[in-house]
Amino acid sequence: MLSITDSAHPSSPRKDPIVALVVNVGNTPKGATIGVPVTLSRQGISLPRGMDRDMLAGRGFSGQAGQVLVVPGSPTKVLLGLGEVGAITVDSLRTAAASLVRAAWNEPSVCTDLVSVMPAKDAVAAASAVTEGALLAAYTYDNYRSLAKPCTLTKFTLTGSASKGAVAGVEQGSLAAEAVKLARDLVNTPAGDLTPTDFAVEAERIAAASGIGIQVWDEHRIEQERLGGLRGVSLGSDQPPRLVRFEYVPKGVTSRGAGRTPTLAVVGKGITFDSGGLSLKSGDGMMTMKMDMGGAAATLALFSVIARLAPPVRVIGYCVLTENMPGPSAIKPGDVLRGRNGKTFEVLNTDAEGRLVLADGLALAVEDHVDAIVDLATLTGAIIVALGKDVTGLFSNHQGFAQQVLDASSRAGESTWQMPMPAQYRRHIDSSIADMKNLGSPGQAGSIAAAFFLKEFVGDVPWVHLDIAGTAWSDVEGDIFSRGGTGAGVRTLIELVRSFSAPARSSSR
Repeated sequence: MLSITDSAHPSSPRKDPIVALVVNVGNTPKGATIGVPVTLSRQGISLPRGMDRDMLAGRGFSGQAGQVLVVPGSPTKVLLGLGEVGAITVDSLRTAAASLVRAAWNEPSVCTDLVSVMPAKDAVAAASAVTEGALLAAYTYDNYRSLAKPCTLTKFTLTGSASKGAVAGVEQGSLAAEAVKLARDLVNTPAGDLTPTDFAVEAERIAAASGIGIQVWDEHRIEQERLGGLRGVSLGSDQPPRLVRFEYVPKGVTSRGAGRTPTLAVVGKGITFDSGGLSLKSGDGMMTMKMDMGGAAATLALFSVIARLAPPVRVIGYCVLTENMPGPSAIKPGDVLRGRNGKTFEVLNTDAEGRLVLADGLALAVEDHVDAIVDLATLTGAIIVALGKDVTGLFSNHQGFAQQVLDASSRAGESTWQMPMPAQYRRHIDSSIADMKNLGSPGQAGSIAAAFFLKEFVGDVPWVHLDIAGTAWSDVEGDIFSRGGTGAGVRTLIELVRSFSAPARSSSR
């Protein structure tokens, strides 16, 4: 397992099989320059002789963020590109650390002064980003392999960075990476081995280990509590549904004071397998549908570390868990269900089921008198058409809270884009027999129609919906990602709970 350490003066970087050198390539009034790392160059570790900008360019190395060039020698050197001079960001460092781990995959140790290129005031963010990049790039999911192929790099030393800020950053980044890896493990687990009951059992184990509150509702309690959307979707499966409720209360806050503590609700969609129900998906469309619980995975991942994060806010989480299968008792196109808040919805396509289960989770959050709600869901293929697979779509009824989430995602390095919710588009979910239908207008603004459906269940509570249908799963390997689950939204949630403040209701729209 890879460990990250920081040291002002490593015993001897020459003993490390790989020494990584930070390289900034850019233009100054005096001409082309190559940045040389200060701490390692003082110990005699520097760029190979004759490696000027032209030489690097001749070997295909332009210094762009994430580029690497391996130079054999003793020690082997890896040149890490960080982009143009003066334009280095913490995201550049995260990418560079990930590239370094991939370059050193089969080596035992690596030494780099990557963090020291940033000003001291940015030490926490820099060390956190480097730690995240290294640990997430080293992630593999080998649970079902006869012959595992893990990263053999076990030691990653940050030189010239020993400070309170760097130490705190390494701890912060390690915690975030731990949570993301849990979410990835959950998403990557085959649906046959992670039923709603299995998920709930894992949630109970994590809650007990973390000392946070948890309730698990079985199918009978779900029916008694009038969770019509969740119960309805579950009817086609022989696996019973579950609802998991977490509660974290900051230390020192009593039950009397909990109501005055800023409170955030997190709701995660947890379809542990989505066949589409009677509106059956194609074979290709079903292949990766074990990932349709990515929102619930992100929610559980947050609560797995929240006690150690110790944010000064109360956080309540809901994971709404079921399979969506075409069994003999499955709901049929044209059926009408009633959600927890009493509103009815006509189900015209059983493959638009995520919004039905989220409706009940959102209604429960409102009843808990929270200050704001954020939900995460692999909800619509339409968001992939709009934003591709690298950007999460954000929808909201409250611009102030939307900005809090956007700022958190920016600090976390997770690309998020706010989508519009034009009032006239509400008509897309008008039903002729119920309060609403679960489909929008054919071929038009499908992700917006889904957001309007969810909006019906949050009332005037400030709310953000994160559609992670594109970002929760990666088909390619590279940077911090391996193929499979990405842990989308986890780092954003961590940043959000660290900085959350109760938004004013007056700016809801």
